[in-house]
Amino acid sequence: MLQTPSGGAGSGTAARDSGLMSIGAVLNALRDEFPEVTISKIRFLESEGLIEPQRTPSGYRKFSAGDVERLAHVLRMQRDHYLPLKVIREHLDAMERGEAVQLPVVGRQRTHEDLREPPSAPTVARVGRAELLAAADVEEGELKEWESYGLIAPLADGAYEAEAVTVAALIAELGRFGIEPRHLRVMKAAADREAGLVDQVVAPLKRHRNPQTRALAEARTKELAALTVKLHAALVKTALGVRLP
Repeated sequence: MLQTPSGGAGSGTAARDSGLMSIGAVLNALRDEFPEVTISKIRFLESEGLIEPQRTPSGYRKFSAGDVERLAHVLRMQRDHYLPLKVIREHLDAMERGEAVQLPVVGRQRTHEDLREPPSAPTVARVGRAELLAAADVEEGELKEWESYGLIAPLADGAYEAEAVTVAALIAELGRFGIEPRHLRVMKAAADREAGLVDQVVAPLKRHRNPQTRALAEARTKELAALTVKLHAALVKTALGVRLP
């Protein structure tokens, strides 16, 4: 259960409004688990019908504890299961009706049974161009510019991997600090080199005839990817001389 912050202006507002929270207080409550969440993201999810906060007579949003829990659930399903917003909304609505529903399986989600006999070709969650623009809350012109710099690229069929939504949102967020797409090419180049190193390590496992060994290759890839991300973050923090959460 998410906890309402114990101090600050947000908690004071919540106390005066019988437990209702301002959008700023909600942002603070979510950021420990979702450091990339922004106020614009919360507003976008509201516009898509995922949450329905109350409004004061002057138009300010007020969120209940249930709103915050639902919002956190939405963010988890986006982050962990790569589900489209339409699917998430239908899933949550069914839960609220008291129906016994299972989380839909799409894209990168795979069960324990799947790992015993992996598919001949890996599957990934995909989103269309319009869905990418909506989910990341960016404009067509911005996406075209990012594609011109190689920061985001469509797949052969014109769709995008689900992770492109996260990439687009982060590029937009950095842009608010004056960091332009052309400045990010060095990050993309570094990411490609790191991915190449991981792929070099797991390549022998991927080529193995044994299905279990090929399944191990996928698990090893995820493990190495997580380690390289942690190392990259630690190196950046060290270079800047800052301590971050």
